[in-house]
Amino acid sequence: MAYTSEKPPLPESIDQLRARIPGWGADLDPADRPSVPRERLDLDTGAHWDFPDRQPELVPRERSIEHAFLTPVFGTAQPLRGLPGVVRAHAYERYSEARAAHWLLLVLADRLDAIEHHATSLLTPRPDNPITQTGVLSEVRRHGLSSRTEGHRADRVHQPLDPVLVGGPWLLAAAGGVVAAALVGRAVRALRS
Repeated sequence: MAYTSEKPPLPESIDQLRARIPGWGADLDPADRPSVPRERLDLDTGAHWDFPDRQPELVPRERSIEHAFLTPVFGTAQPLRGLPGVVRAHAYERYSEARAAHWLLLVLADRLDAIEHHATSLLTPRPDNPITQTGVLSEVRRHGLSSRTEGHRADRVHQPLDPVLVGGPWLLAAAGGVVAAALVGRAVRALRS
């Protein structure tokens, strides 16, 4: 059982592990481990429990398929919601944390979350301001061009792509707004005639 003070048992015997994994158990001999004199398991930790009290799971949380249950304490500040929540839940339900698909789905969910927040900000009285909030003004005020061309920077390869990644969503949103306004205008003209 996880999260107890006892050392968990090995899933296989030492001989089975040595036969299956070359070099397994190289540090079993205490003479080979410099930390042995400091390794003390007899000290009192002050904990009043053998298994910690569990936080109640009021809303279902994502959990790795490698673990039987959630950790005793977990965050509740960012519950799953919307399309990004569906993608995150699928990543945790379907793929192990050792698979690239798990992490790529989580990155996709983060990007979807960012797009969703940018889109909802356009519907508020004070939408995001791409000029002041993306650092574009500091490019002019803080020697942006010279800092990119002088010296040995590792990020020169992707610099031409940066304006596309930063400005692209805003241009797409503006184009979508123009198309929507044209469709509404066409519908209004059709109703009048």
